[in-house]
Amino acid sequence: MSSLLGSEIIVSTDRIVQVASGSIAMCDLGIADSGVQTCPANLEAGCGGADSDGWEGEFFPGIPKIKYEGPSSKNPLAYKYYNANEEILGKKMKDWMRFSVAFWHTFRGTGGDPFGAPTKESNSNLDEVVVLAKELQGSHVKPLWGTAQLFMHPRYMHGAATSSEVGVYAYAAAQVKKAMEVTHYLGGENFVFWGGREGYQSLLNTNMERELDHMAAFLKAAVDYKKKIGFNGTLLIEPKPQEPTKHQYDWDVATTGSFLRKYGLSDEFKINIECNHATLSGHSCHHELETARINGLLGNIDANTGDPQIGWDTDQFLTDISEATLVMLSVVRNGGLAPGGFNFDAKLRRESTDVEDLFIAHILGMDTLARGLRNVAKLLEDGSLDELVRKRYQSFDSETGAAIEAGKADFDMLEKKAMEWGEPSVPSAKQELAEMIFQSSL
Repeated sequence: MSSLLGSEIIVSTDRIVQVASGSIAMCDLGIADSGVQTCPANLEAGCGGADSDGWEGEFFPGIPKIKYEGPSSKNPLAYKYYNANEEILGKKMKDWMRFSVAFWHTFRGTGGDPFGAPTKESNSNLDEVVVLAKELQGSHVKPLWGTAQLFMHPRYMHGAATSSEVGVYAYAAAQVKKAMEVTHYLGGENFVFWGGREGYQSLLNTNMERELDHMAAFLKAAVDYKKKIGFNGTLLIEPKPQEPTKHQYDWDVATTGSFLRKYGLSDEFKINIECNHATLSGHSCHHELETARINGLLGNIDANTGDPQIGWDTDQFLTDISEATLVMLSVVRNGGLAPGGFNFDAKLRRESTDVEDLFIAHILGMDTLARGLRNVAKLLEDGSLDELVRKRYQSFDSETGAAIEAGKADFDMLEKKAMEWGEPSVPSAKQELAEMIFQSSL
């Protein structure tokens, strides 16, 4: 586990807790049901234990502490664009981009894919992780989010919260209960639900309405338990359209938002968006981020992407500068993501087997998003793109437009205006100019 970047902790073979670089101390996992934290969830109070200073090289011999060296650096183990304490648009980079590393993909990634055997493995167990967590108390590492893995075990072949078997439903609830407790004890700031098998293969043998009702009841129970144990973290849902089921109930942001509104849960949940899932649903990552943002649902981002020539979820690191700029444009418009952040839920390519590759991948991902943030600053300071968009809708900056946007323009009124004005003039949308302005910022 790297104290610089953070990691993820396996709570058991089925339970995961995400850890991000941050300021909340790690807490003891030993008390399961008392509801009493064994250390305070803030850095100032502290918990004692080992300091992360001096750990350099202990877990990754030969890997130095990663530092910012600037765009001219040729050092693969240095940041070229991510400068944590540099202020951009009124915030430090580290506050715009609260990064975390996924233990599941990063340290337990086997190198396997649907068509090939593993090329690398890890064999950590809970006891070792607990000891390490206690050593880390008082360090600048904290959980970004926790989750429960409810899709891999055969018991979840028909789903978890949407399973046709009440015993499976109860088992999943117990698993989430424990994972949420552990996240709370570790000072976690979010808890994620990814419905890996919450969907169907065929509607012929599926009561979709009943399954959706069950899923809503499950999530409502999670909200109640969160409040019962005093967990103040944000609850997140991560949409995904398919893989492994033909249709998953949290297909995309719009579908998930509609589900939350139908069941009265929109005030209790936000959305964790993975860019690769966005493309699998037929959307761009920017579309999903904007859909979540304008609905007040943007909570966290999984900073991984896919290959346009591969039709499955490859979980690659985000390295496209253009996409990173669009991602950061939504983040800036949202005022940031806190208490959420950027989780590198990505894995190395199957052919990359050196420890150094692990660091290079995360450095590149962080630098890519940092470049995106710098590009957004250029765009906003220039103002040309915003002005283009403003001019496109300027006809609504009129008395009639104001009446429409205030819901005070009925069809009788609008018919009179249409007859008064005659055939409307429709100007160019200037898409090519918008793209030129955008590209000039990259």
